[in-house]
Amino acid sequence: MALSAMAGGEDWRQPPDPGLTRPYLDEAGGVDVPPPVREASGVRPYLLTGGRVRPADASLEIEAQVQTTPAGHSDADRLMFEHRDIVVLCAQPISIAEVAARLGLHLGVARVLVSDLIEAGYLAVRRPDVGLPQNKKIIERVIRGLQAIR
Repeated sequence: MALSAMAGGEDWRQPPDPGLTRPYLDEAGGVDVPPPVREASGVRPYLLTGGRVRPADASLEIEAQVQTTPAGHSDADRLMFEHRDIVVLCAQPISIAEVAARLGLHLGVARVLVSDLIEAGYLAVRRPDVGLPQNKKIIERVIRGLQAIR
C-alpha cells in the first residue's frame, strides 16, 4: 500500500481485526508477560557462602541426595536463614540440584551451603551408585522386555 493511500484516510496504527491477531499477542496488541515469580533477595551469593566458590567436599555431586539428620531436625530452629530453609526442605531425600531450584539459589551456592551442613552433621548425603558392576543377564532381560513391548 502506498503512503498516499495511508495518508488518504486509512489509519495504519489501528489494530488488525480480532480474528487476525497473533495468538501470542493479546487483543490490544501487547505481549502478555507473566509476573516475576518472586522479588530478588538482594543478597549476593558470595555473602551466603562467605566468599567460597567450592564446597568443602569437592566430590559432592549435584545429583546426590541429601536428607536431614536427627541433629538437623532438633537444631533447625537455631540455624539461620538459608541453612534453616535447606534443613527443613531436606526432611525427605532430595537432590542438591532440586534444593537449589526450590529455594531459588545458584547451584554453586547450594553445593557450598549443603556441604557446610553435611560437615556440621545436620544433613546426610546419599551418593548415586555410578560405579557398580552391571549384571549382563539383567540388562539383556530388560532389553528383551522392551523389545517385546513393541
